[in-house]
Amino acid sequence: MPSQGPTIALTGATGFVGQCLLEQALAAGYAVRALARREQAPRPGVTWVAGDLADRAALAELLRGAEAVVHVAGVTNAPDAAGFEAGNVTGTLNLIEAAVAGGVHRFVFVSSLSAREPQLSAYGASKAKAEKLLKASTLGWTIVRPPAIYGPRDKEMMELFRAAKWGLVPVPAQGNASMIHVEDLARLLVALVPPADAVLGRTFEPDDATPGGWPHVEMARAIGRAMGRRVKVLGLSRKALDRVAGLDRFFRGTKAKMTADRAAYFSHPDWVVSPDKAVPAHLWQPRVDTREGLRATADWYRTAGWL
Repeated sequence: MPSQGPTIALTGATGFVGQCLLEQALAAGYAVRALARREQAPRPGVTWVAGDLADRAALAELLRGAEAVVHVAGVTNAPDAAGFEAGNVTGTLNLIEAAVAGGVHRFVFVSSLSAREPQLSAYGASKAKAEKLLKASTLGWTIVRPPAIYGPRDKEMMELFRAAKWGLVPVPAQGNASMIHVEDLARLLVALVPPADAVLGRTFEPDDATPGGWPHVEMARAIGRAMGRRVKVLGLSRKALDRVAGLDRFFRGTKAKMTADRAAYFSHPDWVVSPDKAVPAHLWQPRVDTREGLRATADWYRTAGWL
């Protein structure tokens, strides 16, 4: 076990990315103070703080004794713009203000590629607004805009694996998207905690190092191969995605995965990371080959009984 190092204040520690980040931070020797809405099992090196991003007292407690904050928590799906505003904008502002008040200068923020096109969706607009709030602060910030994240415990891309199981994978008809394995993203976030000159005041867009990203059709086929299936790829237009969103809302209500907001940004043709926002190679490089990562993810879903 590495010796215990500085303390990180972490939001979103019980989520898909946050659980992996927590493991990576502990392995790197950090102590972690982690915010959680529900009671969590005790874990060596982790101090659980009960509360959420709207609880200012909990945020003050979260940041007590921390040298840096890594803000992963956020709303990725909401029935209306107000839900994104509350979770991604107001929540981030509350955390920024708590960090300033608590003297925690280092702030690493997990945003989204959707922040590049805020006019497309309420989700992207909320992430763009949160980025602006952080940039206007006095903190030593770094912003990370991940592309499509996949890996064990993910419930979003799992829908595509489930579809591949039945031999038909629906994807947007046009465009390319970059991808990253959750372990590679978590390693990056840990690497960004020290406030080096190369990362302060920078926005990074990491990926799996596939030039030009993945055409949606090829991504669907790769997921099919990971599931051991030769799949038929169904390319959906924006209108078709809107219809799917309507059906999903009808059958699953507020638990719908394909919302009108998601249909808007999924149909955008360019979700490929920008080379000018690449992470310096001496600091971080991806390790997980995406095809191998997809196969391992499919195996995890099967073992966990998720498929």
